[in-house]
Amino acid sequence: MGKIIAFSNKKGGVGKTTTAVNMAAYCADLGHKVLLVDIDSQGNATTGLGFSKSALKKSVYNVLIEGEPVASNVLPTCVQLLNLLPANVDLTGAEVEIVYKRNRERILKEALEKVRDQYDYIFIDCPPSLGLLTINAWVAADSIIIPLQSEYFAMEGVGQLMNTIALVKQHLNPALQIEGVVITMYDSRALISKQIAAEIKKFFKNKLYEIIIPRNVRLSEAPSHGVPVMLHDPKCVGARAYKALTEEFLSKQR
Repeated sequence: MGKIIAFSNKKGGVGKTTTAVNMAAYCADLGHKVLLVDIDSQGNATTGLGFSKSALKKSVYNVLIEGEPVASNVLPTCVQLLNLLPANVDLTGAEVEIVYKRNRERILKEALEKVRDQYDYIFIDCPPSLGLLTINAWVAADSIIIPLQSEYFAMEGVGQLMNTIALVKQHLNPALQIEGVVITMYDSRALISKQIAAEIKKFFKNKLYEIIIPRNVRLSEAPSHGVPVMLHDPKCVGARAYKALTEEFLSKQR
C-alpha cells in the first residue's frame, strides 16, 4: 500500500514543485515506484518532467471531472520507476467545476485508492492556494510536506495553513499528519536566512528536516530542460541537497 504525500504551501515561489519533482525523482532512482500527481493548474511539475501542457489530451482533469481512472491517464517519465499524472490547460477551470460534484472533497482520494497498491509513494504537487484542489489532495494524503523559503515572509501565512490543515484533519481526514518541513532557497551568506531558519526550527521543532536546500543556479535551470536536477547536473550542490533530503525522508519511513 503506497504512502500518499501532498506537497503544499499557500505561498507560490517557495520551491514546492521543485521539491516534489526532485524528491520523486530521487525516490525512484533509489528503487521505489513513485507516482507524481500534478494538480496545480500552472502545470509546472508536468513541464518540469518534459511534457507540454498544451499538447496533452489527457490529464488529472479527466480523472477529477470526468471520472476516468488514474491508470489510463498516467505517463512514464524520463526517470525509470517514476510515473506522472499530468496537468494540462483544462485544469484551470476544475476548481469551479468540482464545486458541483458529489463528495467534492473526496474525488482525488477515491481515484488514487484504486492505484495505491501499485506504488510505494504517491506525491501530489498542490496549487499555491487553499482551494478545493488542495483540500482534495489533503483528504487523499496520509501526510503533508511543507516547503518554506528562508526569506522574510516565510512564516507569513503559515498560521492560516496550519489552521486549515487542522480543520481538514478534524472534519475530513483524521489521519492527516505533517510529514515534515523543508527549508528551501537558503542563502548561507545572508544573516536573514539564518535568522528565518532559526524561527522555522523553533516553530516546527522535530518536524523540520535537517537537510536544507540552498539557492542554486543549476537547480533552477533544470525545469527549463524538462528534467529533474539529477539528470541535468547530478554533481551540483542543489542535486546533492535533494538526494540527501530524499535519503533523510526515506530513513524516517523506516
